Amino acid sequence: MRFSLIWQEAVLGLRRNVSMVISVILVTFISLTFVGMAVLTQMQIAQMKTFWYDKAQVAVYLCTDESQSENCVSGAATDDQKTLIEEQLDSDTLAPFINEYWFEDRDQAYENFKKQFEDNDIAALVTPEQLNETYWINLKDPSQSAVIQEGLSSQSGVDQVVDQRTYLDGIFQVLNAGSITAISIAGLMLLAAVLLIATTIRLSAFSRRKEIGIMRLVGASNRFIQTPFILEGVFSALIGSVLASAAVVGIVHYFIQGYLADRVMAVNFVGVPEALLVAPLLILVGALLAALSANFAIRRYMKI
Repeated sequence: MRFSLIWQEAVLGLRRNVSMVISVILVTFISLTFVGMAVLTQMQIAQMKTFWYDKAQVAVYLCTDESQSENCVSGAATDDQKTLIEEQLDSDTLAPFINEYWFEDRDQAYENFKKQFEDNDIAALVTPEQLNETYWINLKDPSQSAVIQEGLSSQSGVDQVVDQRTYLDGIFQVLNAGSITAISIAGLMLLAAVLLIATTIRLSAFSRRKEIGIMRLVGASNRFIQTPFILEGVFSALIGSVLASAAVVGIVHYFIQGYLADRVMAVNFVGVPEALLVAPLLILVGALLAALSANFAIRRYMKI
């Protein structure tokens, strides 16, 4: 019976503040959607790092006639210099770190360049002589690329040694910046939701100040008086949280898996299982923040 009375009071408060309740739902929905997408972005970054870092290679670019490196004062790399480089790669110092390596001459480099830039006018301006011959190296442990760089960067005939992970780092930095931006926006929206819930509860309590006074006179406990107001905030935020969870799952299913995954085959995108892991977290965060802000608001109003 007591639960029935508490629920009736909560429903009454929701009816009296419909516009504020809708505002809480919308703000909670938008903010938690941002939170969910930011969490999924971090999961995507971690997944991509694991996948691409293992595939990243070290490129040993050989000198051309146009190279300005200190190792290239004699012009393009000679056959003798290439032999010395291969001896270094097969030596007891570097071989333990190398899984495999292969040589790409200018003609192969030119063919790969044309495939990569087939729709770009720059392909017509480049000749095979302008491209570096290259040794491509797959490492057993990509994090040990510094060993190859130290061993070959000063070798005669070597223009530069490049770890492809440096290119990936730039991409991941952009993704991290986007994730941080989403989290910042979500934080501001969550703050707005907390303040809005507190304001809604205080207004609801003020509109029922006579009923609260009567309850106190007849001996109702503080917990009995406070609980309907807390339920109002939790119920409103819970609806927003559920909508945010559904939106996150829907975005992953219909946009990421249904659209992006079919067009960008090289990337293993996060899927619905990851979204379903994030969804309960969003609901929990929304309900917890609502309960805390509502409890704080009603306790301050009643000066407990």
